Amino acid sequence: MANKFYVPGRERPAKVGDLFAAIASHYDRINDLQSLGLHRRWKRRLVGLADAPPGSRVLDVCCGTGDIALAFARNGAQVVGLDFSEPMLAIAGRRAEAERATAKKAGRIFSVEFLKADAQQIPFEGESFAVVTAGYGLRNLADWETGLREMRRVTQPGGRLLLLDFGKPENRLWRRLYFAYLRLFVPMLGRLVCGDAAPYAYILESLRHFPSQQDVAAKLRELGLAQVRVHNLLGGVMSINCAEKA
Repeated sequence: MANKFYVPGRERPAKVGDLFAAIASHYDRINDLQSLGLHRRWKRRLVGLADAPPGSRVLDVCCGTGDIALAFARNGAQVVGLDFSEPMLAIAGRRAEAERATAKKAGRIFSVEFLKADAQQIPFEGESFAVVTAGYGLRNLADWETGLREMRRVTQPGGRLLLLDFGKPENRLWRRLYFAYLRLFVPMLGRLVCGDAAPYAYILESLRHFPSQQDVAAKLRELGLAQVRVHNLLGGVMSINCAEKA
């Protein structure tokens, strides 16, 4: 049965917007529950791999409620978080204000701003950022390849591009078990917490139509990026694609 939030083509952005509007208030809680808190470790891994020194400019595309953007800001980077969902950005903004107040009391610099924009038309000049990231975002774009090209465009020469998302394990049995978890348990969790299974059944539906982490790596190479690496997490259940702009 088709998922009401997954519609390919021109209607995709509107449907994805509806999805995140429906789950924004429950988003962080369900992420903790469905991953047993591991998503926080995976995001820290991405930030560590980025190796962004204090003062460097970082763009977090599809920033959601701000986990990755805020983590970079805590490390002293100058961060912009970009998303097209106003409800998600509202939560990110409130979190940033709380952390900014704490940092000010401690005499620390905390530089982060959140911007409503389309990841397929990033509103910055080329080569603007030392690090560009996307956590669980590329899969939700109407055209993920366009999004990837835009991310590459705004990355500085020598800069890093990192992508965290659901993966497709190469081991067939492990993939079958993982997909069964996404098909059965995660939607049930969505129904229990936010009263609707469809937003969380969407994860598997969108993943079916999204390339594997190895295919994303191939596209990064095709776009001329260097040092392309795939970091598989939990046997490929999640993955981080890393690359550098030559």
